[in-house]
Amino acid sequence: MRNARFLPAVLFAIAPLYAHGATTAYRIDPVHSQVVFNVEHNGFSRSFGRLKVTEGIVRFDPDDWSKSSVDATIDLASVDMGDAEWNKAVRGTSLLDSDRAKTAHYVSDSVEKKSDDEGTVHGKLTLRGKTLPLDLPFRVNRIGKTIYGLHTVAGFSSTVTLDRAAYGMTSNKNSIGNDVSVWLEIEAIRGGDAQTRSDKETPDAPAQ
Repeated sequence: MRNARFLPAVLFAIAPLYAHGATTAYRIDPVHSQVVFNVEHNGFSRSFGRLKVTEGIVRFDPDDWSKSSVDATIDLASVDMGDAEWNKAVRGTSLLDSDRAKTAHYVSDSVEKKSDDEGTVHGKLTLRGKTLPLDLPFRVNRIGKTIYGLHTVAGFSSTVTLDRAAYGMTSNKNSIGNDVSVWLEIEAIRGGDAQTRSDKETPDAPAQ
């Protein structure tokens, strides 16, 4: 796999939350988290799709980033290309092969601090049953209360470029590009608050 370039945005906030210096666990919120990707299509355009992050935990220690970690699962069967037949093709054995390996999994080995709000997660991505190293440079964006004060949330935005052939997706070379650009938009809720949808705002309440 070629050197992946990952640009998370986890908005860096707020000194009071960092004051006590303990590792805090945040459960990834599947309602407000998603993966968006695009790939070249016949040289005409770049086609976009979405995937759902089903679960995961981010642990963060503001005083010692080496104690931080991430573990996240993505539902490959959830792929949405905007067309039912295209969804079926992308889920098929030559591409995501979601019947055989329904999820992708990323787990960190270590976290390295680079600056006040930037670092690198050193870890591994398992996709289609193949596990490869993947280093993820990231930015801490915001950690704070939602506008109604219901939860403490850590927010992340990221981009990475993956070589699909490295994970065995070598078909359709003449029509599908090899490099896949991926965006991640992640919100993670402190503690056990993300266990059920009922713990979040109701569907007709404003997003937080």
